[in-house]
Amino acid sequence: MAEFLQICIGGLLVGTIYALIALGFSLIHRVTGAINLAQGGFALVGALIGYTFNQSLGFPLAISLVAAVLTTTAAGTLLGAFTFVPALRSLSNANLLMLTVGILTMLEGFVLVAWGSQPYTLPPFTGEEPFGFGQIHVPSQAFWIFGTAIVVVLCLWFLVNRTRLGRSLRACAEHQNAATLVGIDVPRMAIFSFGLATMIASVAGVVVAPTTTLQFNSGSLFTISGFIAVVIGGVSSFPGAIAGGILLGLITQLATAYVSSLFSSAVALFILLVVLIYAPTGIIPSRVVRRQDVRDDNRVTNHITRLAPQIVWPAAAFGVAFVIALPWMIDLTVISSLTMAAIIFIALIGLDLLMGYTGQVSLGQAGFMAIGGYVAGYMTINYEVEPILGILVGIALSLLCALVLSLVTLRLRGLYLALATLAFGLLIDSFAIGLVDITGGPSGMVGIPSFSIGPIDFSSPLRMYYLVAGVNIVILFVLFGALRSSFGRALQAIRTDQMAASALGINIVRYKLVVFLISAALASLSGSLMAFSFNFLAPEMIGSARSLELVAMLVIGGEGTLVGPAFGSILMTLLPTLFQPLAIYKTFFSGTLLIICFLYLPQGIYGSIVHALNRAARLFEVGFRGKALLSGVANDRR
Repeated sequence: MAEFLQICIGGLLVGTIYALIALGFSLIHRVTGAINLAQGGFALVGALIGYTFNQSLGFPLAISLVAAVLTTTAAGTLLGAFTFVPALRSLSNANLLMLTVGILTMLEGFVLVAWGSQPYTLPPFTGEEPFGFGQIHVPSQAFWIFGTAIVVVLCLWFLVNRTRLGRSLRACAEHQNAATLVGIDVPRMAIFSFGLATMIASVAGVVVAPTTTLQFNSGSLFTISGFIAVVIGGVSSFPGAIAGGILLGLITQLATAYVSSLFSSAVALFILLVVLIYAPTGIIPSRVVRRQDVRDDNRVTNHITRLAPQIVWPAAAFGVAFVIALPWMIDLTVISSLTMAAIIFIALIGLDLLMGYTGQVSLGQAGFMAIGGYVAGYMTINYEVEPILGILVGIALSLLCALVLSLVTLRLRGLYLALATLAFGLLIDSFAIGLVDITGGPSGMVGIPSFSIGPIDFSSPLRMYYLVAGVNIVILFVLFGALRSSFGRALQAIRTDQMAASALGINIVRYKLVVFLISAALASLSGSLMAFSFNFLAPEMIGSARSLELVAMLVIGGEGTLVGPAFGSILMTLLPTLFQPLAIYKTFFSGTLLIICFLYLPQGIYGSIVHALNRAARLFEVGFRGKALLSGVANDRR
């Protein structure tokens, strides 16, 4: 019994931490209707600033913690005012979610540049000695965490229910247009809520710092924990955030103690998926119900970028010739990185078909890469089958998983669908780490042979490059042909307006299912080729971070173009290779580029190139016609 109580106290402690971070999620969603995945990043920055003030600069603990919270809150408020709040008027909920992914990535990149990759730990505020109650021991820092949570909840309750500012926040949560009509400055309230959520996250970060090890990527862990807690409890509900956090803490601690620490995350994510499917508003839902489809309020989708018809085939021929000749124009040491970019591009094509053409957001694309890569590797290592057969088995299993996932998430759209795919990706992460006998666990799967077809082997980087490039070209030509048919027109209709598409007789569910399966198959193929190319596969190569990186590459390259993501893939894969001294800035620039593209370059790099080519083609055509007209007039005069 004492052991059970000790485990429950540990669960309450962890759950309180989750609840603190979840409160920030809930606050922003109540006011703006968006999920801010950067909350964990602000918690990490606040904790490390507190460490620097206290341990490096020698300031007293109280002053260090207050300075850390104020500094993080001021910086976060400015960041939100110039990135998140302006995007509220121009981006859909799902794209806003990805924008906050960019902010989180930028914050983690900033931490990597400023503090490096080494771990940090802040000492407990009141000593290491735990307090004993019979056989039960409670860490001294736990009282600081419990006390901080109580103070934060009481202050938040008083602010929301007993002040004029709180009434304004509640009005924005109920109906933003009505709040504007009664004179409330909604954008200012959005900035205030973003700053307040940042303050809550930084407070959580500084009190949690002595109980964990802080690294540059700890922000993602804070975000994932808080996100799961708030979704289980209820995204817009303060009581739900607290209940979800404590419930999640208890579940993970009990699963760790009585099942396995490797599967505690999988248990939590399975519960998250169940909640998303059967009770998407959480166990304690809020009264506020917002529309979540692609035409939410004044938020719009961008037009799909197309090359002018007269330059499509010349551009395609030039592209194919360039891909064939490229290895002869660059240093051979870059070929491996270029092959990696081409392998990732296969998964990006599927993601673009899903997000760019159908308007459905997926944050779990790397989960299918993991299934394909591990299955193909396991089959070739343990059963010595041909690599091509291993790839086909991996694709078949990925299709089965995609079919099950799409069937159970049929009722979800927009933001909730994105969260469900993210939960799926995290669940696959847990299995990749937990199934040590199959995947090799955190150490990864080793001994995967190089790809071969009969006697032809592709062990050299140059052969692998041409193989992957050929696969890419074939996939692109097949999909471009399909998109010019009624299939492509149906996808674009669904992307633009699902209700109108349904009124035209388009079977939306069937088309979405087909696209999701194609996307999963391409991701699986990409993961398999990655495993054969590296002869090794580890969780960090195909984890949730890779899913977020794929989204960044897609947006930077250009959505809804099929070809555009190649620019994002090459840019983010080759730059760290070509500029090794700048490799440490990769994460920071990746997040910054993602934010810039969402705010100022929604059609990506490819869109800008296409606009320039189309303008040049129009000028050339006008000049040619003018010249022909003058020539005709001159002939008439003769």
